[in-house]
Amino acid sequence: MVSFKPQPDSNSKVLIFGAGNFGSCLASHLGDSQHDVFMWAREPELIKHFNLHHRNPIYLTDHDFPQNITAVGPEQPDKEFIDKMDVLLFAIPTQFLRANLQQIRPKLDINNLPLLIFVNKGIEIGTHALTLEIIVDTCGPDIAKAATFISGPSFAKEIVERQPTSVSVASFTESEAVKAANLFHQPHFRCYTGGDPIGIELSGALKNVYAIASGMSDGLGFLNNTRAMIITRGLAEMTCIGTAYGASPLTFLGLSGVGDLFLTCSSSNSRNYTVGYRLGKGESLDSIIDTLGSVAEGVSTTKAVKKVVDDLGVSAPIANSVYDVLYNGKDTKLAVRQLMELPPSRELELPPTAGGPARQLLRKLGLENTDLNTIMHPHL
Repeated sequence: MVSFKPQPDSNSKVLIFGAGNFGSCLASHLGDSQHDVFMWAREPELIKHFNLHHRNPIYLTDHDFPQNITAVGPEQPDKEFIDKMDVLLFAIPTQFLRANLQQIRPKLDINNLPLLIFVNKGIEIGTHALTLEIIVDTCGPDIAKAATFISGPSFAKEIVERQPTSVSVASFTESEAVKAANLFHQPHFRCYTGGDPIGIELSGALKNVYAIASGMSDGLGFLNNTRAMIITRGLAEMTCIGTAYGASPLTFLGLSGVGDLFLTCSSSNSRNYTVGYRLGKGESLDSIIDTLGSVAEGVSTTKAVKKVVDDLGVSAPIANSVYDVLYNGKDTKLAVRQLMELPPSRELELPPTAGGPARQLLRKLGLENTDLNTIMHPHL
């Protein structure tokens, strides 16, 4: 069993792992909210520049960050430093999360556990694990059950400009989700809590695949009808995959599902959309990745999603087509033509069986005898 620190107050100490686009914007948001924020980075030059000028030289370069944010690193903070933190927030790309958590776990005090928040989106290549499963493997089931996940339509640049934004916050421990929502909640940043972290994780990962598809469509010169088709059918595929996995289909109708899908599929500010757009214009994937300047998690996630889709035996023709373009060299025009030439089918249909992977994950969490609906919808 773990014991939690109390609700972070208005002057909490927050350690953010990751100084990329989203980690930096959340540091700014929490700094604006009068918390003491420490942002861990691996690049010594970034750390030095940030602490001298309160600007990130790589991400959000035009933004002046609050004075109560301090960059730390490149070595990971020690146990004494972590013990002083009220909140640990992880904004590390999914593919690097496992190694970092393995180093951090011995520094965590389970008798006085800080609020743990994860904002990365993706599925681990090789293991095909969601972040929740990575946390179980590295930190144990009790810590994983306390982990909180935030996802939703939230471009970093708009958050630092205080544009009105809403996100989903989910955890298997409702009190921790409420803590995270209260920590982030501001008049310009609204949080909605829920009990389906599996669905929030899946929707956050899957939408990046369909953003690549939407970008391809625009790059090929197709217009609004086509984009609307991709978003709508992408949502149907996401819901089918998620339900077969064991998530609640309702989650995909929320901010982390259709909300984030719509945003990511319809804006050139999306890195994944940009990858697709440039592919549609005829650029090679290697050239795009070399010049993108930031991580597009959808590229690596597509490979993991392909394995998940095959294992679940569900129909996901758009996701499969994105995989073929990225990893089998299929021409984008051919991929679109083959999608449109598929025979007519039912528009909406959930899989007849659901929950296999989620039940395996619940077994790891020690929740194997708990009904999935009871966990995800405790107030119904």
